[in-house]
Amino acid sequence: MRLDDINESDQVEDRRGGGGMRMGGGGSLGIGTVVILGVIGWALGINPAVLIGGAEMVQGMRNGGQQVSTGPSGPVSDNTGKFVARVLGSTETVWSQVLPQQANVRYTKPQLVLFSGATRSSCGAAQAAMGPFYCPLDRKVYLDTAFFQEMQKRLGGGGDFAYAYVIAHEVGHHVQNLLGILPKVQEAQQRLPRREANALSVRVELMADCLAGVWANHSKDQIHLDQNDIREAMTTASAIGDDALQKQAQGYAVPDSFTHGSSAQRQQWFTTGFQSGNVKTCNTFQSRQ
Repeated sequence: MRLDDINESDQVEDRRGGGGMRMGGGGSLGIGTVVILGVIGWALGINPAVLIGGAEMVQGMRNGGQQVSTGPSGPVSDNTGKFVARVLGSTETVWSQVLPQQANVRYTKPQLVLFSGATRSSCGAAQAAMGPFYCPLDRKVYLDTAFFQEMQKRLGGGGDFAYAYVIAHEVGHHVQNLLGILPKVQEAQQRLPRREANALSVRVELMADCLAGVWANHSKDQIHLDQNDIREAMTTASAIGDDALQKQAQGYAVPDSFTHGSSAQRQQWFTTGFQSGNVKTCNTFQSRQ
């Protein structure tokens, strides 16, 4: 994968450097500990209300004694920030063409917020433990890039295209929002028992995987994808499947508590989008998965 020919998006808001996250007693909590605790809590199904997009956003989470990064905000200048800006730029190029052509919907660009440790979103507090997420209320993707290192060190996934896949997945949620899918699912979830609400979240997440595959199909020449890149994406999809995360956390999987889909499902739906390049093939709501 190479991004030499990709223009950087101007929609990246850099809030890093805001002091990180500190817990109540004032002692620092390392990002590794935060992520592992988040994975365990999520895998055990003990998070509060699930916002649309799966278990990626916890509403109304208290900030307590945490220092929350709200700035500085400005153009990125470091290598990681430039990488993220170029991947986002690639998604803008693809979806600005594909969404009107295939769904007759005008594409509006989301913002992507880079933060360190914790920050604020219109959906509530954003924390590193949640991993990257999309907030439909402010139409922004939130990303603590330390998640990339955690993917490699602790979750078994990593590499430039794997990181790009994560960003494209979150942009996929933005596409779902523009298509009117997220509000409908969120409304339905509020009326359903937890098991059925989780099942809807799985379908939302798998569709975002498929949409990431659609992006990859249409950008493969521009970003010079090869088979090693695709293997990176497959490894990452496997590593962040619900069954893999739950087995890592507690030794066994509980399918009824899945919110993102199994490793096999995540690989399947990314592949579906990548092979077809067509949004219509990503309708997980009419599929047996």
